[in-house]
Amino acid sequence: MKVAVVGYPNVGKSSLVNRLTQSREAVVHELPGVTRDRKELKTEWNGRPLTLIDTGGVDLEDATELAGQVRDHARAALADADAVVLVVDARAGMRPGDHDLADLLRRQPLPVMVAANKIDTASDLPLAAEFHALGLGEPVPVSATQGLGTGDLLDRMTALAPDIDVAGEDADDAVRLAVIGRPNVGKSSLVNRFLGAERVIVSPDAGTTRDAIDLPMTFEGRELILIDTAGLRRQAKVGESLEYYTALRSRRAAERADVALVVCDATDGITSQDLRIAELAMKSGCATALVLNKWDVAEDVDLDHERARAAARLRLRPRVLTASAKTGRHVERLLVEATALADRARARIRTPQLNRFLSDAIAARQPPAGAGRRGSGRLKLLFMTQTGERPPRFSIQVNSRGRVTRDYAYYLENRLRERYGLEGVPLIIDFVERSERRERRTRGAAA
Repeated sequence: MKVAVVGYPNVGKSSLVNRLTQSREAVVHELPGVTRDRKELKTEWNGRPLTLIDTGGVDLEDATELAGQVRDHARAALADADAVVLVVDARAGMRPGDHDLADLLRRQPLPVMVAANKIDTASDLPLAAEFHALGLGEPVPVSATQGLGTGDLLDRMTALAPDIDVAGEDADDAVRLAVIGRPNVGKSSLVNRFLGAERVIVSPDAGTTRDAIDLPMTFEGRELILIDTAGLRRQAKVGESLEYYTALRSRRAAERADVALVVCDATDGITSQDLRIAELAMKSGCATALVLNKWDVAEDVDLDHERARAAARLRLRPRVLTASAKTGRHVERLLVEATALADRARARIRTPQLNRFLSDAIAARQPPAGAGRRGSGRLKLLFMTQTGERPPRFSIQVNSRGRVTRDYAYYLENRLRERYGLEGVPLIIDFVERSERRERRTRGAAA
């Protein structure tokens, strides 16, 4: 079980992780923001293995690039975790940012507990009560320096373990990342930046890379396999046998990848061919993001316009990122996003959370009445659960499938993507009539 430890700078996260794991691996210093990268430390409590992910201090108000990178690392840690501990400074008291961070964590498909740190004596215990207002349950009073309350916190962590849906046995396998796109958009240059070495031929001539090449690497303790592919030409230009086979290999690369980065030339903007390639990747079941490469030389490119265009054309609404393989700017952020995207595609969302989502969706927009193939009467959404992953598959029990309109099905799909960060992830929602479920149970019992 993995637990992400998050909080504002200098609330004692690393000290608490060191205390819980009985180590001194996490760097501790009085200066805020010393921990910038995430680090995983293992421990055991009552025979249950735990992995604590120590993250950098998250300041949602800090607009600096470094603070943005720390937030990216924290988001990646959340994507990799089964539960979250929000550490707050009980001595300093509630700060506005604690509420903002709590709101952010509430939107994650994870159980969250609050650790009120710096409760060093029994007389400090009342200080923890203030953090009930965060709405994340009973705060656990702890002292990283004295060790008080740490056993209670570990008990809370291990108690969550039976309630957590664990992904399949291959959840920790290497993430297969396909780098695809039109010829000469900088795919191989980007792969070389990822690897930190000239492992792939780079040339200004279009189509230099002929085959899909598998390149293993490690990023933040995760195993990745980069699949560098030949450029995809427009259909009219795939007359030559070499171009045909390179396009075929690229399609196959997307089919065997977990995540595809569709590399675009930022100086051209997102072209129609880029969008078709993204559709190709997503139809293959691959979680997908678009990358505007060569951002360092792009002039008069409206990023908001490009994102809106992609969202309008692509039903799965993949994220549009920027990077420069030449300068290295934002390249590491692409790997953070790719691994987080793979984790989201593999994740299982617990049934109680899905039914809260369903209630919120209904409250925001009532199901249609008097529409669909069954005539009058309102559609009722009764129950929701996840039935599969890679791609994520969900089942919603309804009173009548015939009353499910395409617009409302799209509404639920888009809201589900927004709630759980599934932009660019293929997913399936099955609407199952209650009578059908009962009939299947009856047939199964008779068999």
